[in-house]
Amino acid sequence: MKIASWNVNSIKTRLPHVLAWLDTAAPDVLCLQETKTVEENFPALEIEAAGYKSAVVGQKAYNGVAILAKAPIEVLERRLPGEKADEQARYVEARIEGVRVASVYLPNGNPVTTEKFDYKLRWLDRLTRHTEALLKTEEPFVLAGDFNVIPTAMDVHDPKGWTEDALYTLPTREKFRALIHLGLTDAFRSLHPAAHAFTFWDYQGGAWQRDLGLRIDHLLLSPQAADRLETCEIDKSPRAKEKPSDHTPIWCQISA
Repeated sequence: MKIASWNVNSIKTRLPHVLAWLDTAAPDVLCLQETKTVEENFPALEIEAAGYKSAVVGQKAYNGVAILAKAPIEVLERRLPGEKADEQARYVEARIEGVRVASVYLPNGNPVTTEKFDYKLRWLDRLTRHTEALLKTEEPFVLAGDFNVIPTAMDVHDPKGWTEDALYTLPTREKFRALIHLGLTDAFRSLHPAAHAFTFWDYQGGAWQRDLGLRIDHLLLSPQAADRLETCEIDKSPRAKEKPSDHTPIWCQISA
């Protein structure tokens, strides 16, 4: 099973790129983030014509997540449990051919002096608690998405320059490590331990052209999924297209 994740930064704007990538990369599952549309405006018909079913959690102009799959999708969660008042569209979880897959769009958290950062840390705590529950099921699962977390200095072009940013500040990295230490595997880092590779390049300052990037999109695998991990790669080609998302797809292959 080939499972991919991509923050598309507006499905309406990036639909041609998404359809082209589905055609060429042919993932079995594609998790999308920042679709930026309500569910009824999601291009389900175009996605279906490309051979994919969809499960969508939408929000007007902001956030938004989706799971696209060739096989039937059994939706299990449409919100991350743990905070009933949180209505932001940041999480959808489904079972596809015996594997649980979640599309995750973790809050950015900037500025760190505001409630936005507190919300990010609470969201990480909720994700950790939910992951503990998922691990108890002993089902294979993949948490796929834009985590807005730079795990280590290897994952950012300028570590010193990002120290006070919500994506890299110490409390963020500590909570992300606590999540990983439950027993999850960072698919890309496990197979590329020394790679300086990125999934995001800002639109400003020639970041793409100068390779000033961040690795903030991750595929986190349960032990049962990690045992089946064969490969994990970042596909930079969509970022080089005209009017691209500022993120690019990351994907992994797990055996049957």
